[in-house]
Amino acid sequence: MKIDSHQHFWKLERGDYRWLTPDLEVLYRDHSPGELRNILDRAGIDGTIAVQAADSEAETEYLLSLSDAHDWIRGVVGWTDLAAPDAGDAVARLARRRGLAGIRPMIQDIADDAWMLGGSLGGGIEAMIGAGLVFDALVFPRHLGYLREFAVRYPGLRVVVDHCAKPRIGGGEFESWSAGLAAAARSENVFCKLSGLVTEAGANWTAEDLRPYMSYARDIFGFERLLFGSDWPVVNLASSYGDWLGVARDFLCDASEAEVSAVMGGNALEVYGL
Repeated sequence: MKIDSHQHFWKLERGDYRWLTPDLEVLYRDHSPGELRNILDRAGIDGTIAVQAADSEAETEYLLSLSDAHDWIRGVVGWTDLAAPDAGDAVARLARRRGLAGIRPMIQDIADDAWMLGGSLGGGIEAMIGAGLVFDALVFPRHLGYLREFAVRYPGLRVVVDHCAKPRIGGGEFESWSAGLAAAARSENVFCKLSGLVTEAGANWTAEDLRPYMSYARDIFGFERLLFGSDWPVVNLASSYGDWLGVARDFLCDASEAEVSAVMGGNALEVYGL
C-alpha cells in the first residue's frame, strides 16, 4: 500500500489559517479531498495522512470529519496546546476520536527554540505516549539539538521530523543541518519525512539540488525510518505533486523492493499505527 504521509486540506472560510494570506496566490483557495483524490489516482497513491495547518482544535475536528467521510484518509495529525495545564486531558479526549494518529505543535513559529523541553509539556506528552500518538516535529535546523534531547527524554514517544527539518537548500545550508539531523537520528524513536524539500530549494530547483539532502537523510535514518510525503498543496509553490513524486521514485530506483515499499507506505502504516 502506497501512503502519502504528509498532506493538508483547508477551507478559507474557517478562518484560522493565520499564515495563509492572499500573497500566497497558489495556495490561497480551498483545497479539498475531491481535488487530491484525483491527483492520487493519477499517481497511484492509495491513502494519505492529513496534517494540521492551523493551531486550533477546531481544525483538528475538521480534519477528523474529513477522515470519517473518506476512508483513504488513513490518519490525522492534529493540534492541541501541549503546554496547557489540561493538555493531558485534551490529548486523551482527542485520542478517543477514530483517525487521530498524532499531534503536531507548530514549533517553527514558537519564539522559544527550546520550547519542547519545557516542564509544562510533560502531562501532554505522557498522554500521547499512553495513547500511542506520534509527535510530528515541525522544526528548523536550529531546533535539532533540542529535538535530540527531547527524544532521549521521552524514549516511548515516536517522533517524526517533518520535511527533513527544512534545510535552506536554496541558500546552500548543509553542514549545520546535517550535524543536527544526525544527532536526532541517533535516537531510534526518531523518524524522518522525505517531504517539503522542493519548497526549501526554490522555484528553480533541480533533482541534483535535492539529492545530497535526500541521500544524507537515507544514510543516517536508513530506509526503515524514512517516510514519503508530498506536502500537498504547499508543494505547488515550487513544483507539482507528480514532479516531486517522480524525484522520490528516481531517488529510490536503486533500492530493493522491500525498501521502496517501506519508504512509500509501509513505514507510515507502522509508525502511525494505521
